[in-house]
Amino acid sequence: MPQDINVLALVKGAERYIFLFDDNNRSETLRTLGRYASNPDLSFTWYDAAVLSQKIRHTTQKVEPEVSTRFTLPLPSDKHDD
Repeated sequence: MPQDINVLALVKGAERYIFLFDDNNRSETLRTLGRYASNPDLSFTWYDAAVLSQKIRHTTQKVEPEVSTRFTLPLPSDKHDD
């Protein structure tokens, strides 16, 4: 099964920052944002890094199951009067 690739882009004037990542590279992409923000030769700021990292976390967020299946206890409505 092919892996989905996420695309995240930031346009700042004439500069374009484009990040391609999958779920396996999410951590490396977040570190790259920090490296870009700390580079004084780039217009990429810590604010840019914060906004994009939030988008990365939201994009790759795993959906949590609504009900934990760790325990299966009977509910009061499950009781049957025989």
